[in-house]
Amino acid sequence: MFTHGKRHRRALVLAVAAVLAAGSLSGCTQDTPAAAADDPAARADLRAFYHQKPQWKPCGEEECATLKVPMDYSAPGNGKTFTLPLIRATATDTTRRIGALVFNPGGPGESGVALLKDGGAESFSERIRARFDIVGFDPRGVAGSKPAVDCGPDDEADTRADDAAPQPLHPATAEQRRAALADAESTAAACKRHSGSILPHVGTVDAARDMDVLRAALGDDKLSYLGWSYGTSLGTTYGELFPWRVRAMALDGAVDPAQDWAERARSQAAGFRKAVDDYAEHCADMAGDACPAGTPDGIRELLDGLYKRTAEKPLPVDDSEWGLDVATLHSAVVNSMYTPEEQWEALSQGLSDAAGGDGTRLAEIADGEENASADEDTGSSSEVEEESHPDNSDAAGTAVDCVDIPHPKDPREYWKALDKAHLAEGDFGSESVVAALDCKGWPHRGRGPHRVSADGLPPVLVVGTTGDPSTPYHEAQSLARQLPHGMLLTFEGLGHTAYGRGSSCVDNAVDSYLIDLKPVKPGATC
Repeated sequence: MFTHGKRHRRALVLAVAAVLAAGSLSGCTQDTPAAAADDPAARADLRAFYHQKPQWKPCGEEECATLKVPMDYSAPGNGKTFTLPLIRATATDTTRRIGALVFNPGGPGESGVALLKDGGAESFSERIRARFDIVGFDPRGVAGSKPAVDCGPDDEADTRADDAAPQPLHPATAEQRRAALADAESTAAACKRHSGSILPHVGTVDAARDMDVLRAALGDDKLSYLGWSYGTSLGTTYGELFPWRVRAMALDGAVDPAQDWAERARSQAAGFRKAVDDYAEHCADMAGDACPAGTPDGIRELLDGLYKRTAEKPLPVDDSEWGLDVATLHSAVVNSMYTPEEQWEALSQGLSDAAGGDGTRLAEIADGEENASADEDTGSSSEVEEESHPDNSDAAGTAVDCVDIPHPKDPREYWKALDKAHLAEGDFGSESVVAALDCKGWPHRGRGPHRVSADGLPPVLVVGTTGDPSTPYHEAQSLARQLPHGMLLTFEGLGHTAYGRGSSCVDNAVDSYLIDLKPVKPGATC
């Protein structure tokens, strides 16, 4: 599951050598007869989609438009479509413009339109903004997509009684497992009830096909692309489907496509468990006097105590009947591991409050409210009044994960994986497997676990952060090895992803690759 892989939460890295493909970035981009024969742009039933010309209109400091794509690429003429919102920040140096740089911020379920509207252009360097139109979009089913995935109002999925006992992170008894299974089945049923007709069509393969329609609509013969977190899955899939259409592709915070659902759950659990230990070790460097204890061991003891305390009885939370239970505490801790430089001080203050008996601040972090006031001030005037869209990232993320990755139908398979994950990674392992329960019994439409097959794909740059909690570094190493000409850039640091987080070494390497197709050397480390 990648519901934690949000673009505004990022990372740093440790140096590990990797096997990389050397050589020039030219020479692997020639169209082949097979490519020409398989090119969907040449299909008569897709011609209308590929020949679209987006009607760009001002929306704040950017321009917005829409793109129509077929709901089902096997039956594009049946009249059923998705309408995808687009946004672009045009190149500042028009005389040296290369083309469009399409990006995906992660998730799955994150909105590229919202990122750019909320000042996300600053995630890209001045060099990139000068040479490319920065183009974001909402993938099918996400945010402003019409239709969008809808799993019902919040209170439909959450039917817990006010006086119900907190659910453990590790359901060990038969009763606890029945409750966890019932919650998962309720979520799946709500999604199918509200969006059943579109759920089979929101997977990554179809989203990658949409991105090729977008490439053509933007007027580019080849795609330049930057993907963070889940965006690396989307980029990898595009590279497998359309290797002859790739100009340059940078994949930051890589997902290994060879992992099955259980391997993926364990990998992410291990990443977050290590990140929390890193928080204990490096809190003083990031949060200074705000740290909730004076030593790493003191922080670990405080955390262990809070987990045990909230598992028995929730802490009081202002304006809440439920309080801070262990699941909410865990969410607050996990949510704070993406960008230590931005999040660890608030987490530290919340943990100190909780140690004193007040769970309010941690509950706000778990709900994503710690940056709410900043988000409320980002509105700007626009010549075109843009429709606002609710955040459906949780629902859309679940739908994409469940469609992409085959999951067992038999609950016993989850309990086997749960016991192994809990033994290896504690509550982090348990939580990852329980989250995967949402996908039990969903129809599978993706390729499933596989090694990359992309003959003719030009050199692709993979960026891996050694301390990445959500997409651990070993996955970047694996993806770089699987790509025909994969290059790995290692970032030594903490947090999720690297580009745009302040490392001039990383930013310069990615910029030089995207602009000039300059390769990174084997073993390159920042």
